[in-house]
Amino acid sequence: MRAIGRFIFWDFPRASWQYDVMVALILVFIFATPRDIFRDQPKPPNITMTRAGFWIDSQLLAGVPENELLPKATDLVNRRYKTHAAVTAVEPIYDDSEQEIKGYMAFTRP
Repeated sequence: MRAIGRFIFWDFPRASWQYDVMVALILVFIFATPRDIFRDQPKPPNITMTRAGFWIDSQLLAGVPENELLPKATDLVNRRYKTHAAVTAVEPIYDDSEQEIKGYMAFTRP
């Protein structure tokens, strides 16, 4: 019972073999546990409706030339929400350092 208590409360001095075993068990758990157990899957690119328009993840419009952003954004929004909305403007949204595009705001007619 005492050993279990020491295990739970991590009552081993540093650099002891028990401490090293505990650290090794934690590392094995972190790196050997399949992602499915915690349902930790990559988030797919997505389009979200907001009050101002539609938020489009940057991955969906990556590599699209600027003159083709409106038709591509219109197509993405209409396929996602099964509408016939006409996107009138698409603006890139940058991170705080203004270097990386975080996403795009697509504005439609009211």
